[in-house]
Order: sequence, then C-alpha cells, then structure tokens
Amino acid sequence: MKILFSSSEATPLVKTGGLADVAGSLPAALRAQGHDCRLIIPAYPKAISNSHNLHMIAELHLPGSMGPIRLLQATAGAQDTPVYLVDAPHYFDRPGNPYLAPDGFTWPDNADRFGLFCRVVVEIAMDRCGLDWKPELVHNNDWQTGLVAPLLIDQPDRPATVFTIHNLAYQGVFDRHTFERLQLPTTLWNLNGLEFYGQMSFIKGGLVYSDEVNTVSPTYAEETRTAKFGSGLHGLLQHREQHYRGILNGIDYDLWNPQQDPYIIKHYSETRFADKQENKLVLQREFGLPENPQIQLFGYIGRLVEQKGVDLILQVLPGIMDAGAQIVLLGSGNAELERLLEKLSTKYHSRVGVFIGYDEGLSHRIEAGADCFMMPSRFEPCGLNQIYSLRYGTVPIVHHTGGLADTVVNVTSTTLANGSATGFVFDEPNAESLWRAVERAIDFYHRPDVTWQILATTGMQQDFSWKLSASHYTELYQDALNTRAC
Repeated sequence: MKILFSSSEATPLVKTGGLADVAGSLPAALRAQGHDCRLIIPAYPKAISNSHNLHMIAELHLPGSMGPIRLLQATAGAQDTPVYLVDAPHYFDRPGNPYLAPDGFTWPDNADRFGLFCRVVVEIAMDRCGLDWKPELVHNNDWQTGLVAPLLIDQPDRPATVFTIHNLAYQGVFDRHTFERLQLPTTLWNLNGLEFYGQMSFIKGGLVYSDEVNTVSPTYAEETRTAKFGSGLHGLLQHREQHYRGILNGIDYDLWNPQQDPYIIKHYSETRFADKQENKLVLQREFGLPENPQIQLFGYIGRLVEQKGVDLILQVLPGIMDAGAQIVLLGSGNAELERLLEKLSTKYHSRVGVFIGYDEGLSHRIEAGADCFMMPSRFEPCGLNQIYSLRYGTVPIVHHTGGLADTVVNVTSTTLANGSATGFVFDEPNAESLWRAVERAIDFYHRPDVTWQILATTGMQQDFSWKLSASHYTELYQDALNTRAC
C-alpha cells in the first residue's frame, strides 16, 4: 500500500513529545511489512540539520503563501524512510520548538503555519507536485494536520484518509477571522464541519471528514466518548463510533533495548538483571546523589504540567524522603513547577535530582538506572514512558487511565500468583491514592526475597513492539479504503 504519513514532528528529526516517537517509528514498521510509507513534516531548522541525503525535488506556489515553497526529500530512521520536508522559511525557519517561541508562548500564526502544511500534504496526496507518486491513503496526526481531510473531501479520485488523535486536549481552535484568512472553502463552516462553538477547530476537521479515526489506546478511545475526557467532542466521537477505535502505540525495540542501548553504561537483560545496578550507580553520580545500590530510586520523565500529575508527585515527595528513597526528574513546562522542583532539589540535595529541559541520553539512563518510574497522569492517551520502563525492568507506578491502564498490570495476590503483575496501579488522580501505590512499591522493594526482580523481569518480557500495532494499522487502512469506496 502507498501511504503518506503526515505529522508535525518525528524522531530523529525533531521531537517535543510522544507524537514524534510514533511518527518516527510507525512508518518504519509499516515499511518493514512491505508498505511504501513516506513521511512528511515541516522543514524546521533542526529537522533540516538532522536529515540525511537532503535534496530539493519540487517547488510549489500556493495561493496566499508568503513566498515559494520548496519540497525537500531526505531519509531517516532504521528503514531509511523517505521523508518530505516542507521548506517554507517564513513559516518554519524560526527558533523555538515546532509550536512555541523561545519565550514559551505559542506562535501567533500557528494556524497559518499548519494550514499551509496541510495544503502541501494535499498537493502531494493528489500528485500535483510532479513526483509521479500518489498515495492510496493519507494518515494524518493531531490537530496540526486536521485540515488535510477537509481539503481532500471533494477532490476527485482522492486517497482514503485516516486521522489519529494523540491528545484530544490539544485541538487547534481559532477564531472565525482565521478561517476566512486561510481562504478555506465556505462549505466547511457549519456545525457539521469545522465550526466549534463559534470558532474553527482543526482537530474537528480530522474527526469529521476522515474515512477512519483512531486514537492511541483502547481505553482512551472509550474515555474520549465521555464528557469527562471528550473535551467537548465526545458527542461527535459517539456519532462516529463505527469508524473510531483505539490502537495501542508500540515502541522501537531497537532504539529502546537495554541489551544494546548506547546511552547506558552497562547493558543487561532479564537473565542478567543484576547488571542493572551499575546503571543506578551511574545515575546517582550524574545527579550528585549518594551512590548506594540499596537505596530505592524513583524516576520521572515528562512535561511538567498538571495533566502529567507532577503536582501529585510533589505532594508525596515528603513521604518518599522519609522512606529513605531517592527520586530524579527530567522535564520542563510550567514555570512554577520548574521553580518548585529546583527548590526541592536544593533542600533535599541528597535525595532529589532535577534536570530542567530535555536530554535524550539522560532519559535512557533514567529508565535504565531507576527502580521505579512514576507516571501519575490525570489522563494519558497512550503514554510511552511506562512501556520504556517495562522494557528496562523499571517498575511503573501509574494511574488507571488511557494507555496506562492498557499496558500495566497491577500487583495483587492474584496477578502475583499467575505471574502477570508488572507494576503498581492506583485508581484516583489524587495524592492520597498515589501515595498508597508508592507505599506499596516501597514495601515490595524491601521484601527479603527476589520478588522485586521477578516483578521487574516480568515487565521486561512483555511485547509492546510496533510489529503487532503496525498490523492493526494495516487493518485500519483497509477499512478506510473500504469506507472511501462506499
């Protein structure tokens, strides 16, 4: 199958979160299964600098765009996935990350930037760029690509379309003036189109006009059909129930592999689990903590925002300190949370290590060196760090929501007896419930037998590679082709 995979970010070119991991690995997994899958992203400066075999293949002139648009081609990833980069300097050649200026605020012209990107995706999808390649299906991801399906809907002989929700909380909502400035077809402005409470919504365009829609875990698919998690779109998702499903994300088992990870000091496996301890000592040293393999070490990697439950971690931190454990945290986000964490790392300098920002190598070393990984997200579409943690024998502590509920099996007498337990799961997103789970993990860690190693290595034996998930996406694509044909 010929597939054009559109995303606003993708590893190893540019990354701000889990979307990049998926966009970097799913196309490669699809290519490994024989599909001609090609990726398209904006040509941010970092994406250009991280590209290989980069060259120009076309120049486009679109109505309303500020200057000509160069279409560049490169390769990326283990499967040498072909990548198209949309080189429109006025829109994408700027500092900061794909969505935020260096001051931390969103770019005021994000609607124009990603509106242009969507138009270029449509031009390629309709083979109007002189590439002599037309996809049978276009797979779009999150709000930044939400206009692709609406712009394709009336095109003759158009490809089928799939739209994946990675986080429904981010919707790309703009005012009516923006809709008019983007020169979108007036037929799209209605309650059954892009209009969303008097404004326009990019993500609604993807949900309404795509042949098939999915999100990144079965539980999140159920949750988003409720008022609590649906962000105002639950009614639409209920309406599209026959064309909406959850497919659990996979991870790249070559990139995330404790047996060959280039970022960690000591390789290990479930049969050489004791070697993991050396990575703990290195991690303690890196954060300036006392080096002691007997001290239980908790880890956190992620955005410092309310959704991720970082405030809940702060509330249980005194209990972790009283238990004699350590914790290391890597992330950035809310300025107040950043200041609080830095203050706590100074106060508990022998117990708390903090790195504000993001470092890919350090994220691997935390996964390899920590004993437990904390992920108390209030909601989590899929989550990848809990899957990385399972892969690295780092026992996750998670809230029972979204993909966390689909990937971590709670420690109970029954799951311990049948050998399925992989982590500690709590039901309510509050500090009391989190603390009970942390307390259970602390107690379990200090048991005199080898039960902790059994728990950790059970997690390492789980299979969350892309092979199975990619097969599910292939089924979704076939359904989209069938829907398109109706």
